[in-house]
Amino acid sequence: MNQYLITAYDYTDEGALDRRMGVRPHHLDGAVTLKAGGNYILGGAMLNDEGKMIGSVMVLQFETEEGLEAWKQSEPYITQKIWETVDVKPFKVAQVS
Repeated sequence: MNQYLITAYDYTDEGALDRRMGVRPHHLDGAVTLKAGGNYILGGAMLNDEGKMIGSVMVLQFETEEGLEAWKQSEPYITQKIWETVDVKPFKVAQVS
C-alpha cells in the first residue's frame, strides 16, 4: 500500500475551534472506518502553546491514488472547512524491531 503523511492546519477565524469540536465526532467516526479498512496508521491533533487544537497529522495508506482522493472528498474536516490547508506527502513508515 502507498502511505501518506497528511499535515493539516485549521482555519484561524474566531469560530474555528467551535466548528472543529462540532465536526470532531464525524471525523473520529471516519478514522474508525479507515482503521477497520486497514487505511489508518496513526493520527492526532496538533496543539498550540495553550494546548488548543490547531490542526492534525495523520498517516494513512491506500492501495490507489483513487482511494486517497475518495478519502479527501469525504473527510469531514475538509468538507466542513475545518482544515484550511492540507498537505499530503508520500511517506514510508519505518519498520523497526
